[in-house]
Amino acid sequence: MNDKPTLETRALRYLARREYSRFELEKKLSAHAPSPQLLIDLLDQLEQDGYLSAERFVEQAMRARRARFGSGRIVRELKDKGIEEHLIAQILPDLKKTDLETALHIWQKKFGTPPGDLKTRGKQIRFMISRGFSSDIVRQVLSQAEKEKI
Repeated sequence: MNDKPTLETRALRYLARREYSRFELEKKLSAHAPSPQLLIDLLDQLEQDGYLSAERFVEQAMRARRARFGSGRIVRELKDKGIEEHLIAQILPDLKKTDLETALHIWQKKFGTPPGDLKTRGKQIRFMISRGFSSDIVRQVLSQAEKEKI
């Protein structure tokens, strides 16, 4: 008897744990696939059956990452995971709409007080930009924080 799980079983086990993009799942399964064509056929079948969905993956990724990252970082991560541009374009307005609110929350949680000197200001700016917020959003956050300090 062969105890090795089939390619389809492996794929379903991965998908039972969390959503995957097609690119991610293909990468995970490629080492176990007898042939590239068999893997492509399996992924096509999983998409047709509704087990693999780029739309669901995008929604799940957006919900999971929104509280910790800005729209720039989320978009970059989705592109890295092989998500098509039109799907990213659909969620971008919602992400941008909440960027300032999210940035304020993250800044408040991490720093809480306006920067006292240029070194601290640079540190806060770099942190917020690394989280995926645009320089305009970061400027607004720091400006608002300084106004509230007075």
